[in-house]
Amino acid sequence: MNIIIAGCGKVGTVLTAQLSKEDNNICIIDKDSAVVNRLASAYDVMGITGNGASYSILAEAGIEDADLMIAVTESDELNLLCCVIAKKAGQCQTIARVRNPIYSQERQFIKDELGLSMIINPEFTAAVEISQLLCFPNAMAIDVFSKGRSEMLRFRIPENSILDQMQLKDMPARLGNDILVCAVERNHEIIIPSGSFTLQASDIVSLIASRKNAVEFFKKIRMKTNHVKNTMLIGGGKIAVYLANMLLRLGISVKIIELDPKRCEELSEMLPEATIINGDGSDEDLLYEERIDLMDSFVAMTNFDEENILLSLFAKKKVRSKVITKINRLQLNEVIHNLDLDSVVYPKHLTAEKILQYVRATQNSIGSNIETLYRLFDDRVEALEFNIQENAKITGIPLMELNLKKNLLIGCITRGDQIIIPGGQDMILPGDSVIVVTTILGLQDAQDILQE
Repeated sequence: MNIIIAGCGKVGTVLTAQLSKEDNNICIIDKDSAVVNRLASAYDVMGITGNGASYSILAEAGIEDADLMIAVTESDELNLLCCVIAKKAGQCQTIARVRNPIYSQERQFIKDELGLSMIINPEFTAAVEISQLLCFPNAMAIDVFSKGRSEMLRFRIPENSILDQMQLKDMPARLGNDILVCAVERNHEIIIPSGSFTLQASDIVSLIASRKNAVEFFKKIRMKTNHVKNTMLIGGGKIAVYLANMLLRLGISVKIIELDPKRCEELSEMLPEATIINGDGSDEDLLYEERIDLMDSFVAMTNFDEENILLSLFAKKKVRSKVITKINRLQLNEVIHNLDLDSVVYPKHLTAEKILQYVRATQNSIGSNIETLYRLFDDRVEALEFNIQENAKITGIPLMELNLKKNLLIGCITRGDQIIIPGGQDMILPGDSVIVVTTILGLQDAQDILQE
């Protein structure tokens, strides 16, 4: 695909890095010539210094032949203008990042009226992710498939767990047949396991199941499944507003600590049911005064990653159930991986993931199309959901007879309202949606799961 990316911040950089690896022709646009030159050199893409909403700049970038325009500058209005001009000039598909909460209630109207293919809001997306984790506190991460009918949950096996030293082939007899372990991280190594694989304490396990069956599984292994009753949020930014509204609707008590007095007044007006505290969330005395020890959960979401990390490490010893850390800089991945953090949410990463999903879904639809895409374990694993079409070559054949690529697992088949955790005799049929988990990055079609 010929893709133009306007805006070379964190999201633009991630998109440039990933999309250039997948054999797309990329042109980046940014006002900062140093950033453009650095990215163009690092990823061997075309770079133009200028305003992405300028017709002459877009013409130089090749807008007439472009398949997709992605606008991820710091300005919502500029992103929308970039997409409108690109649509008129080149008839390409368009994606705009729109962050202002003012537009959140009008997203569908803006998308339809301006003819956009997609609008993405990083803060709203991050709030949804955090709310899911607070509703299932033992999960480190939750990814949703099949329009919510199935989920992939990631959790760490605790010491003295019933799962410690259990072989996967023994799990159905002991714990039921309705979940599938699809990936395990052990000592920073990623394993797509077979039935003979033996689980160990401290393994980070990804499993696929319906929410009902996941709840039953966690009960059987004696891990908490009820959502938290209260939470403390440090930082009153956009994510906090979206998240607080979601949690209050669920009956979860919300307390927000925000340093800026003016912002506290705004939060009090926007969130009358929440408790708003004006103070420094890194002040240990204040946290004790606001009874952090009585909190079920804690979310560190200030504008400073280092502060969020330190707050989370402190809160992990005080809070009863769940601690979530918001991180902006993707470069901190390796450092964070070695820390004893509970759940980490990257708004920039989530934004890039959603856009990559859209791009991958439009690239190839020979026998299927990608409905959902998640990148797991620091982008070393992909979980993809394919919608299977009539002409797919993988249909009507027992899974045990398919010549699948190594390091790849078919995790779930959704057929209507039925969720199938597949065995060797199960078959994929036209109209199914199929979840594939693999360390092979860049699959574009369900038929790519087969050995060449």
